[in-house]
Amino acid sequence: MFSTLVRGFADPSIRKKLIVTLLLVVVYRIGCIVPVPGIDAQIFNDEVANNEFLGILSAITGGALANGAFFAMGIAPYINASIIMQLLTIALPRLQALSKQGTDGRKKIARYTRYLTLVLAIIQAVGLVVAWGDASISTTLLEPIFGTNDAANRWVTTIMVILFFTAGTAFTVWIGERITDLGIGNGISLLIFVGIIATAGNALRDNILAISMDNLYPVWGLLGFVGLLILIFALIIYVDMAQRKIPVQYAKQVKGRKMYGGQSTFIPMKINASGVLPIIFASSLVAFPSLILMVFNITDGWFADFWNRFMLMGRPLYTVVTGLLILGFAFFYAQANFDPIDVSRNIQQNGGFIPGIRPGRPTAEYLKRVHTRITLFGALFLAAVAIIPAFIFGFVVPGNQTLINAFTATGMLIVVSVALELDRQIQAQLMMKQYKGFLD
Repeated sequence: MFSTLVRGFADPSIRKKLIVTLLLVVVYRIGCIVPVPGIDAQIFNDEVANNEFLGILSAITGGALANGAFFAMGIAPYINASIIMQLLTIALPRLQALSKQGTDGRKKIARYTRYLTLVLAIIQAVGLVVAWGDASISTTLLEPIFGTNDAANRWVTTIMVILFFTAGTAFTVWIGERITDLGIGNGISLLIFVGIIATAGNALRDNILAISMDNLYPVWGLLGFVGLLILIFALIIYVDMAQRKIPVQYAKQVKGRKMYGGQSTFIPMKINASGVLPIIFASSLVAFPSLILMVFNITDGWFADFWNRFMLMGRPLYTVVTGLLILGFAFFYAQANFDPIDVSRNIQQNGGFIPGIRPGRPTAEYLKRVHTRITLFGALFLAAVAIIPAFIFGFVVPGNQTLINAFTATGMLIVVSVALELDRQIQAQLMMKQYKGFLD
């Protein structure tokens, strides 16, 4: 990875894209630090520190939520909008037809996703302000305009804060799209990557600074934590790059005076084809009731009592439900993105066959059987990564919830996948430069 970056900076055109990417990332990080006018940032920080769910949301934004910054909501509304649009594209025939219309169809779906992002951003901004109450709003900001009219100051400031949060999300999406167009890599994924890395770096720094000569016990816990991280990252990289290669042989065909075909290739089936999406889906679904209870400040009633006793993060029932949801979403996403009948038809139409398997229906059944087994292994791996590391970290660094929240399963999977994708894109552009120089 580092050698690829060095080679990329050595090339003028790639260096320009990398510098543009770095500058836009710096702008994003500044927006994660500067607080929104009219709020009490300390209340935001205290709420995030006392709420495990909000702590994870803040970790994804690089601490912007805890700072009460412009980019406090980060890219989360856009991610939720993208997930909803993906599901609707599968469910609604009109959107499915748009997705098959090439560039124009994808542009329309992207525009609909932006509109939905704004709607979700407004809802989430209202939820944050309502959940944290009037204490989080400062009434002194607009006193030069409204005087000492506390009610007017509070209402106008609240609306302004909601608009700032919503605009911050829109600007974050714009930065991500500019990185995609002018820089290197997928901008949205890269911003999430930067936020997670920033949070993890801050958590490690705080734990290192807390070590003193009088108490060296945290050193061994931190060393064990880092060692486990390295093992987990190695396992994630190994599974993320693993794939099953289905051999395909194309028969020779004589057309005119030329002979075509006779080639051997393969169909790559990734072990973890669905990536981090099943974990995001499952975590969002399980966390949604907690968000509703927090927004409406519901503390009494059978549902609130049941949820707080059994479905908070780390509870046994929460673990079981999350694992089952990850398995279900992994199978759903894998089946939606791989059609064995269509693949079998394409192979047969191009004069190909899988050695030892008859073309047509037997090929489709074989592909479905192999794909189901691979998907099962990938789903079990995702469920294990989402559940097991949190328990292990709890034994290694007990009570250090800040450090545990900084290295969630979702975060680690995103970091690995984005880093590998960025490395592949830089290598691909370097390869194109070599071919261009060879042809010239």
